[in-house]
Amino acid sequence: MTSTTAAGPNSPVAPAGDGPAPRLGFGGILRSEWIKLRSLRSTVWSYLIVVAISLGMAALMSISVAGGIGGSPDASAAPADQQAQLVLQASVFGVFFGQLVVAVLGALVISGEYTTGMIRSTLTAVPTRLPALAAKAIVLFAATFVLGLAANLGGYAVASIVFAGVGITAPLLASGTLLTLAGGALYLALVAVFALGIGTMLRSSAGSIAAVLGVLLLLPTVLQLIPADWAHDAVPYLLSSAGMTMFTTAAGDSASLVGPDAWQSLLIVLAWVGASLAGAAVLLRRRDA
Repeated sequence: MTSTTAAGPNSPVAPAGDGPAPRLGFGGILRSEWIKLRSLRSTVWSYLIVVAISLGMAALMSISVAGGIGGSPDASAAPADQQAQLVLQASVFGVFFGQLVVAVLGALVISGEYTTGMIRSTLTAVPTRLPALAAKAIVLFAATFVLGLAANLGGYAVASIVFAGVGITAPLLASGTLLTLAGGALYLALVAVFALGIGTMLRSSAGSIAAVLGVLLLLPTVLQLIPADWAHDAVPYLLSSAGMTMFTTAAGDSASLVGPDAWQSLLIVLAWVGASLAGAAVLLRRRDA
């Protein structure tokens, strides 16, 4: 014969159905998403590759331009206002390739959970769903921005050392230097969040990666090959085209990240990211895990 003991107010186990279920606050969601992001091997490898690309491309471009390799003009003979631009262009040259790496990472952050089934646990812990998506976006954005800024600073250090050999410098604390380096990091972070939205909508790692890389690489090429004015007029409004304008300049143009074209490009990139996250939020709420 067994006896049943009623749970009192000091009992460690509350009666079933007594009171509301405990809720996970947004701070807890952020911490859990940070733990998941940093524990993924794909995150570590992706960020290491971004750093390696930034340093390697900065060295390659700096050596080529400073040494006049491959028919490049003598950098030391360039006007003074263009010499600093050469250093900055070499510093952020790796962003052209790093965007592909962070795009893959951003897609895998959410599509990998659908592949393994972990998304069910995530949505069970956060039944309203949208806070989980917001937390993923915030954590991914912050981590990618910090890593991208560190990578660009490393690229700047490499480029500065190489160009110093021919008497060319770009002071780090100059008005446009830090803004340019930070602009490249900002673009990388926004690309990662854009890919997160695509991954949420498609829920397939392969499909998400193909779609994001198609937007970044294939779409600009296709539009440039179409012999129509509307196609060429649309190219500046693409994600990758506008993103590069955020932190790079055309040859001979002294405008930097603080110029009006750069701010307009930033708004275009934000529109792409906003559309991606909006679609992800709608489908995340409507579909089952």
